[in-house]
Amino acid sequence: MAETEGSAYGSILAVDVGSTMTKLIMIERRADEYRVSGRSEAKTTVEAPHEDVMVGLRASVRRMEDLTSHKLLDGDNLIIPRRTDGSGVDAMVATSSAGGGLQMMCVGLMRALTAESAERAALGAGAIVMDVVAADDSRTVVERVHLLRNQRPDMILVAGGTDEGNVSHVAAMAEYVGSAKSKPRLGEQYQMPVIYAGNTKARDVVAHMIGDEMDLHVVNNIRPTLEEEVLEPVRDKIGELFLDHVMAHAPGYRTLLDWSDRRIQPTPAAVGQMMRLMAKDYDVNVVGLDIGGATTDVFSVMGGVFNRSVSANLGMSYSIANVFNECPKGNIDRWLPIDIEERDLRNWVYNKAIRPTTLPITLPDLLIEQAIGREALRLAFEEHRELAVGLKGIEMDRTFDHALDQTPSGEALVNLNEIDVVIGSGGLLSHAPRRSQALAMMLDSLQPEGLVRLYVDNMFMIPHIGAVAEIAPEAAREIFLRDCLVPLGTVIAPGGTGRTGTPMAEMKMVRENGEEISTVIRVGDLEVVSLAGDETAEVQLHPRGSFDMGDGPGVRVRAQIRGGEVGLIIDGRGRPLRFPRNERRRRESVMTWLERLDAYPADLMHEYAVLHGEEDK
Repeated sequence: MAETEGSAYGSILAVDVGSTMTKLIMIERRADEYRVSGRSEAKTTVEAPHEDVMVGLRASVRRMEDLTSHKLLDGDNLIIPRRTDGSGVDAMVATSSAGGGLQMMCVGLMRALTAESAERAALGAGAIVMDVVAADDSRTVVERVHLLRNQRPDMILVAGGTDEGNVSHVAAMAEYVGSAKSKPRLGEQYQMPVIYAGNTKARDVVAHMIGDEMDLHVVNNIRPTLEEEVLEPVRDKIGELFLDHVMAHAPGYRTLLDWSDRRIQPTPAAVGQMMRLMAKDYDVNVVGLDIGGATTDVFSVMGGVFNRSVSANLGMSYSIANVFNECPKGNIDRWLPIDIEERDLRNWVYNKAIRPTTLPITLPDLLIEQAIGREALRLAFEEHRELAVGLKGIEMDRTFDHALDQTPSGEALVNLNEIDVVIGSGGLLSHAPRRSQALAMMLDSLQPEGLVRLYVDNMFMIPHIGAVAEIAPEAAREIFLRDCLVPLGTVIAPGGTGRTGTPMAEMKMVRENGEEISTVIRVGDLEVVSLAGDETAEVQLHPRGSFDMGDGPGVRVRAQIRGGEVGLIIDGRGRPLRFPRNERRRRESVMTWLERLDAYPADLMHEYAVLHGEEDK
């Protein structure tokens, strides 16, 4: 759709049908700009007793009517397009993750080659990948068939073999799928959608092996050669089948489809759309973090290459015990400025797991929750970096049999000194009592290097805006930067380590009003310089010795930076961040870091330290 077409919409209703809540925003064009004029939500009703997603959606629309005094419904029907009396909206767009979202199985030849490409395609289309079956995954044939039969995904993606390559290996994988006779999670009377994106020579064989009991769709090969990875045709087909097979069979979605101006997108796909849009518009490398109660999604656009990963067992309520169990001993404690017994920490975690909707009510509760959040983000980001790699196998022998004997190697795409922008979302970050807490959690968990700008999603609007971008990209851009993202500030973090007090870099900053600030960044420093969100400054940085600001050890860097609600953060703690081995000194260091960032009320921190004798230990 042409860019100018966005101006044709005077009002847009954007809907995100989540697993627990159905959230709406209304966007209106006023004068020469788009603004969010209202936001409402109601419980999602995809499950019993209602089993109709429209019950919750209509409840949310009625709340929007009450909040905005804008008539949207005529009986049970949405007024679309807008009437001459001003009632209704010009368009409605929607995303959904209800009922667990889009769930897929991926099948490929080699786990580190075609199967990994299939997984990347599915994740980028907004799916949760339940499992990946590959010829080299050490499972027996019977185990693979049982897995495909019992998992009950929404669809299966089969990839394998380069074009003009060996057909027999691809046929064997297709035979597993055909033998399993999988049934889809929704609509048992319907056939399982299967997408084949492998060797073009094997298409007829694959169709024969899969048979007539599944709904086969053929698209371009995901890996036509070892040097190429073609993801978009597969992602487009996944989106199409998500609408036609998954959403069409979910309770109440047929009416939602009738209301919507465009196809319903998986919620993560809409979020990824905005990450890509920002990376393209501003020519930056972007990392996005979306931490929820059960899962954590990580998005990246590095050098124009988009990747997404889902850490399905890392979250802050239902999955919080998994975070605790996956962390090496002491990893959570290291972020705490207070002394806590491991037994007490474990009890806190498991109480949260069995009462997932409880919120922290004391300072120690908040400190513990945010310490666990750092580790959840760190683990999810590490998983993402393992997935977001260059193509593997390019220098290998081209035959399948020889490839099995070699170790694939793909270079990491997400390098810490190349990240320009970090965007955080999810309740842990968006609802943090202070913005500096959200910044501290993202900074500590990712530990980016160089010059990095941090944002947080203010009102969980990124999925809505990603859906709006489909019909009105200019409106999406305006609202994304003005109403959705809260600029936290810019971080200056020289890469490298050294003895405390060692000079890392010389910094000179010139504000808009001409004021100059010159300083030497030393190992161990963590300082905040006041710099408002609408204020810019020019900085010159000269790293010393082996310290690196992103362009190489000792290479000078000059850049235009912008402030935020926290300001300009000078982080000289080194990369990777190191903690004192002595427990008392470690707690003192963490306390100092939090004080420098003004992350918590100083009087409460002091009162707790005195009460528990921390200051005398």
